[in-house]
Amino acid sequence: MQTHPLLFHASPRQVIAWLDGAPVTVQGFLADVARVADALPPGGHVFNVCRDRYRFAVSLCAALVAGRISLLPSTHAPETVRQLKAFAPDTFCLHDAPECAIDLPRFRYPDTPAANLTKDDCADAQNNANDNADDAPFAVPQIDAARVMAYVFTSGSTGAPVPHRKTWGCLVEGVRASAQSLGLSGDGAAAHTLVGTVPAQHMYGFESTVLLALIGGLAFSSRQPFYPADIRAELDAVPQPRVLVTSPIHLRTLLASDAPLPRAALVLSATAPLAEKLASEAEARLGAPLIEIYGSTETGQIATRRTAQGATWRLLPRIRFEARATGDEDSTTFWASGGHLDEPVPMGDALELLDAQRFLLHGRKQDLVNIAGKRTSIAYLNHQLNAIPGVTDGVFFMPDDDDSTRGDAAITRLVALVVAPSLSAADVQRALRERIDGAFMPRPLVFVDALPRNETGKLPRDVLAALAARHARATASESARVAQTARVAQTAQAAQAAKPAQRSADNATAHALRFTIGADHPALPGHFPGLPIVPGVVLLDRAIDAIGTALDQPLDSWRLSAAKFLSPAAPGEALDLAFDAAASGAIRFTVRAGERDVASGTLAVQPAQAEAAR
Repeated sequence: MQTHPLLFHASPRQVIAWLDGAPVTVQGFLADVARVADALPPGGHVFNVCRDRYRFAVSLCAALVAGRISLLPSTHAPETVRQLKAFAPDTFCLHDAPECAIDLPRFRYPDTPAANLTKDDCADAQNNANDNADDAPFAVPQIDAARVMAYVFTSGSTGAPVPHRKTWGCLVEGVRASAQSLGLSGDGAAAHTLVGTVPAQHMYGFESTVLLALIGGLAFSSRQPFYPADIRAELDAVPQPRVLVTSPIHLRTLLASDAPLPRAALVLSATAPLAEKLASEAEARLGAPLIEIYGSTETGQIATRRTAQGATWRLLPRIRFEARATGDEDSTTFWASGGHLDEPVPMGDALELLDAQRFLLHGRKQDLVNIAGKRTSIAYLNHQLNAIPGVTDGVFFMPDDDDSTRGDAAITRLVALVVAPSLSAADVQRALRERIDGAFMPRPLVFVDALPRNETGKLPRDVLAALAARHARATASESARVAQTARVAQTAQAAQAAKPAQRSADNATAHALRFTIGADHPALPGHFPGLPIVPGVVLLDRAIDAIGTALDQPLDSWRLSAAKFLSPAAPGEALDLAFDAAASGAIRFTVRAGERDVASGTLAVQPAQAEAAR
């Protein structure tokens, strides 16, 4: 039986993690793994949703040592949780939140102090990182290479998450090949510390911020910084050499500020294609080479490129592509095989092979979408839309985006066309939030009398594009009409102001909605550790989006003329949104949590828009 150690570090005093700015040794990490493994409740499958990267890694290793299997879906939506229970009825949720609303048996991470070094010991620990001559032998659990460590999930066309088995042996082989390709193996590699802006539960973050540390013998930071100031602070908080593991969206936001950036030894990027210009700027500002990673949930990492030096990708050692004809005329699918892959895997991308090891990427195939680092299929989204009671027909559509030709990280929003005579936009949006990740919520959601299916029942892309464009034009005309109506109503109201009358405030029509901001929202990490609250900008964005949906009109051109934040909102807390559309054209809204006011504000028509409507 072939085995691999749980950790590949050379010394028990080597630093494996930085927990809230303090170093944790291998010895301390292994003690925490043993402690958590002993405390795990019954159940063979662990839904690990720990947001702190250290607790996630300890829990992952504890589950492996205890013979449990970790489940790592891409979203925590209630529908996903229900499907996880169907896949593995003995699943329990391991979390580190003060409160967890996930509908599974729950076990909170037993958060006692790790066997950490003090900050004064940091220099001594780093000096001993690669020298174990004076260390007594230390016991590291040996894991059967064939043992299943985790199931990662992709979305299938039936709507149910599709599990992909990851054995310890395949993960070790894949991460070793990746570390070699990235220059993070051999002498001196163990001194590197990984700082990740991406979550540990997604395949890229799982491999590059957790497994790369465990199998590559490196260290990692427990925090997941989101905002540019937090990323800068976290890089400063750990010693050089440090590796920033990030995404194009985070990079673009980080580089938008003129603030000086801490130097890095290496920058890794994945989840969306990166523009050469952005990569060059990142290398100059961070003083480090930037390596882009290519792969998928099914394959893990299989190729890299130095983006600032060209568009060509290079496969990892022993990985190869094979072109196979599909059922469609003149259509080819490339299959990846070899190396750490148990069996050939079809790739959902348009590729051009240059030779046996080099290729060009020409974008994703039509059915696959990647938004804000999260990947799903149109077929999965269509299944979830059409499964909503009251929806008689519906389809998601990814419009063409001029920015996509640049190869940068610009986000294109999905459009959904739906036939649902008995439902409102709010009804459909509410049902979708139960079923899909927030990144894939349609903007806009378009109600139509019927979908223009052809004789075979298909929806040609050009027909969908024309329908979506027609809706956009109609929405723009409606916005102008609303502005004109508001102007006329405002004039009439002024004329009647001298007449005594009892009227409701501004002849307003009141509306009420309910929404929540899930604990897995990407803006929550770091805001704030130990006491998470919903950022005001996220609260306003959700409120304005809900108002626009309820009114069935975009509010992109409106301005927020006033806003007040009256009390904090917690992740997962039920929030009630009340608003009224006044005759003056303004929209006033209030967000409440139970009896407590959370925020209030006023939306007004932009002067340019009102002028254009005259």
